[in-house]
Amino acid sequence: MIKRKRLGQHFLNSNSMAQLIVSEAQITKNDTVFELGTGLGILTPLLCKNAKNVISVDADRELYLKAKSRFGNENLTLRCGDGFQSDDSFTVFVSNLPYSKSKDAIEWLAQQKFSHGIIMVQKEFAEKLLSQSSKGRRAVNVIANHTLDIQKLSNVNKSNFNPPPKVDSVILKIVKKRTIDKKLVDAINSLFSYRRKTIHNILKQFGKETTLDKRLDDLSVDEIVSLAKEILK
Repeated sequence: MIKRKRLGQHFLNSNSMAQLIVSEAQITKNDTVFELGTGLGILTPLLCKNAKNVISVDADRELYLKAKSRFGNENLTLRCGDGFQSDDSFTVFVSNLPYSKSKDAIEWLAQQKFSHGIIMVQKEFAEKLLSQSSKGRRAVNVIANHTLDIQKLSNVNKSNFNPPPKVDSVILKIVKKRTIDKKLVDAINSLFSYRRKTIHNILKQFGKETTLDKRLDDLSVDEIVSLAKEILK
C-alpha cells in the first residue's frame, strides 16, 4: 500500500462512500469533472460513467502510472503534476483532499469558475469552514464563505481509509457563488497576519487611514473582503 505521509494523504477504500460522493456530485453528460488526486482510482471510473469528460490529476507519478495501466475510458484524461497549476475548464470539482493541501485547495477554488463540487476534508477543517462564529475566524473561512456555499453531507469514519488517519473526515458540497483573483486572496491572508490589531492599525500597515477601532473578529465576511479590496487600491 502506498502511503504519502508527505502529503497527508489517506486513500478512501469504501465503495459506499465513493458511490455517495459521485451521486451527490450530480454529474451530467454536459459536465467536465476535475478530480484532484487520482489516488488509487476508487472515484475515477465512477465519475466517468456520467460525465462528458473527466480530468484526473495526481502529483504522485507512481499513482499516475498505475491509473494509466488500469483505466482506458475514452472520456478520461489522466495527468501527473500539480493540479493547482492546471488551467483546464471544468464544471464539477471532486476531490478527497490531502489534509495538508486543504487550505491551498480552497484558495485555488476561490479563483476558478465552476458550478459545484464535492470535497472530503479533515473534520476539524470542515468545522472551520462551516463555523458561523467570528471569534477565532481564519482567512480561509472568509475566502471560502465569500466564494462558496458550503453544505455538510456526511461524516466519514477514519476506518474508511487505508492507511487510517488519526481523525475523521467530512464530505462537503460546495456551490460556487463568485470568483475572486489571487491578489484578493493574498490581501485577505495579509489582513489576518495582523488579526490582533485594530482595523485602524491594520490599515496603517498598508498606508491607509480609518477611524474604525474594531477588530477583524467584529466584522462580517463581506466587510473583511471590502477591507481587503481597500488595501489593494
